[in-house]
Amino acid sequence: MNEALTEMGEYISAALAERILRQDMRGDELTIWIDRNSLLKVLTFLRDDQNTQFKLVMDVTAVDHPDREDRFEVVYHLLSMTHNQRLRVKVPTDEHTPVPSVGSLFSSAIWLERETWDMYGVLFSGHQDLRRILTDYGFEGHPLRKDFPLTGYFEVRYDDEQKRVVYEPVSLVQDFRNFDFLSPWEGMPHLPADERAADERVADAKAADERAGDAKDEGQG
Repeated sequence: MNEALTEMGEYISAALAERILRQDMRGDELTIWIDRNSLLKVLTFLRDDQNTQFKLVMDVTAVDHPDREDRFEVVYHLLSMTHNQRLRVKVPTDEHTPVPSVGSLFSSAIWLERETWDMYGVLFSGHQDLRRILTDYGFEGHPLRKDFPLTGYFEVRYDDEQKRVVYEPVSLVQDFRNFDFLSPWEGMPHLPADERAADERVADAKAADERAGDAKDEGQG
């Protein structure tokens, strides 16, 4: 157990008691949950307070829980170089209510929030340039949502006649699109081994008949 991080968690919990919804310490990882309306004030405190000094945002991402009313947890990974400690901050939100952008506090979060918007569709209010960063122009949907189809909605290709990239509905032309979830051997109507065994049985029966015929001829002779 990281005693220094445990003490920091107790300090943060005492200093921000009214703003922390929940706190969890597992192993050497400390996580706190806060309301989205408290995000800027909490991160400002964590950045500027002498006992915390989490001055770096290493990552911003999200977790999708489609069965919850607030289906997303926006996750901020903070690093304190001064104290050599890391902290995870989680903010619950739904797909319609924006979370305040922290780009004004941490410039590194600007691109990370764009990525979270692109992949999950989480809105960030006050963001200076909230647009897609990983997917192409005109892309529909958000690929890391749990309800996004694995094949997507559209596919792109370069059309040599039109001399441009064209978008088309996904078309799976390959065979075996209907899976029966059996093993490769159970799914085959006739197995090569079964055919060989049948041929061997026929050959054995034919050889036995020939031997019986030879024995009969010898007896008559």
